[in-house]
Amino acid sequence: MKIEKLTISKKKFDVNLKFYFFLKYLVKTNLSENQAITLLRVYTLQSSFDVTMRNIIEYVESKIKKGSKKQKLLLEILDEIDSELSLKLFIFSLKLFMIKDLLLQEAKLKNLLDVSKLEMLDPLSLEYDKITLYSPYATRVNGALLSLMFFDKLERGQTNFIVQDSEDFMIQLSKSAVELMKQGVEPNQIFMLMFSESINQSIISDSGSNYEDRIFSVLTSIGIDENKIEKIHDKDDSSTEFDFFFELDGKTYGIGAKKTLRERYKQFIKTAQMSSIDVMIEITLGIDLTQEKVKAIRNHNVFLFVADEVYQSTKYLQEMEGVYSTKALSLNLLKSL
Repeated sequence: MKIEKLTISKKKFDVNLKFYFFLKYLVKTNLSENQAITLLRVYTLQSSFDVTMRNIIEYVESKIKKGSKKQKLLLEILDEIDSELSLKLFIFSLKLFMIKDLLLQEAKLKNLLDVSKLEMLDPLSLEYDKITLYSPYATRVNGALLSLMFFDKLERGQTNFIVQDSEDFMIQLSKSAVELMKQGVEPNQIFMLMFSESINQSIISDSGSNYEDRIFSVLTSIGIDENKIEKIHDKDDSSTEFDFFFELDGKTYGIGAKKTLRERYKQFIKTAQMSSIDVMIEITLGIDLTQEKVKAIRNHNVFLFVADEVYQSTKYLQEMEGVYSTKALSLNLLKSL
């Protein structure tokens, strides 16, 4: 089957490239709300292209700090405005820039609601891990879907999804979107290029989402002195690194922490044969464990802790000595190993 050649007209490409340029540079300028509003006012008060451009340039040159990055970026944008169409495209971009943060906060809201559940969950559970694993992706997907819905409503002229005080602004934005789409502008697709970059920059890695950090939190919560926990290589087998090493009541403990073991457990078994550490422990979610792997680990006197959901649903784990649910991890248990 022959696939028809995909082509994009130069006119469509150029107008969307300029649209993206305007959006991208406006984000870089970091305009304040008052500065953005003033630019819009200058545009609405003028009648002709030449007069409007002259007044916008005058504002940027006289009211924006001379020689600043913001002024330089704005002047670069203005250099690209050479027609009524590109001016309208710039104003449309400016309006989208002004509501970007509102959409961004909305995109992050679902993620915030999910993360708020974490305080009620066991940090080493599968449910906790799933939320932290999907957290950044949830924000991106939510942002993409919100953007699609937003521009769909603009195209249809549906502006009742915003607060009443902003109705006039949204009506004008809707009219601009429809008008520019007739010129080949693809608002949602190009806006999403910029919006997804903003989402990525806004997503801050939650230290609690790191599996090792979560185990560290559990260890300190049960009474292990955080100042005495180290990350070291085994002195007898330097190829093995213990994510957590500490002493407790005269015994040394080495803990390996990996959400999934794959073939890594074999290295720990090798180290167990050589190491002088008193107690070796593997902590893992347990989702890739097999009975053979567990037997191999236990045959070398390495203790195993797995997520409670896996432990409770797997009979052979419950029946095997030296295998525990992470919920059972306690100071007394560690001392008894």
